[in-house]
Amino acid sequence: MKAVIQRVANASVKIDGNLKSSIGQGLLVLLGVGEDDGQEDIAWLVRKISAMRIFDDTDGVMNLSVIDIGGEVLVVSQFTLMADCRRGNRPSYIKAARHEISIPLYEEFCRCMSDAIGKPVGTGEFGAYMKVDLLNDGPVTIILDSKNR
Repeated sequence: MKAVIQRVANASVKIDGNLKSSIGQGLLVLLGVGEDDGQEDIAWLVRKISAMRIFDDTDGVMNLSVIDIGGEVLVVSQFTLMADCRRGNRPSYIKAARHEISIPLYEEFCRCMSDAIGKPVGTGEFGAYMKVDLLNDGPVTIILDSKNR
């Protein structure tokens, strides 16, 4: 699994002009599911993301996690994170998991993240064309790959 984590002041997802989810201060997680991903990848990413100390403490030092600040999380599926761009100019998505694998893993990731932070997680809609708005705070953007631990 690959994740792009952005520290945000707020973020939202719209589908067909309708608001699907929105959050205040917290994390926007763009999540790509690969064909060989499983429960181990979910557990590692959830643990890493929920505990990542990327929010400022009272001294202005990035020393607090999303849990510490009582922040929110919005998780948006993004198969394009699995793109292989090594050859030519058209990305290959052959390593992205098929829907029957990726949907349950995406949903489980969201459930596990919700459990980890102790509150509901905002979501997009798997496979939908979405408009994602965010106000990146910092900016702070971190990329994680569960295969590169």
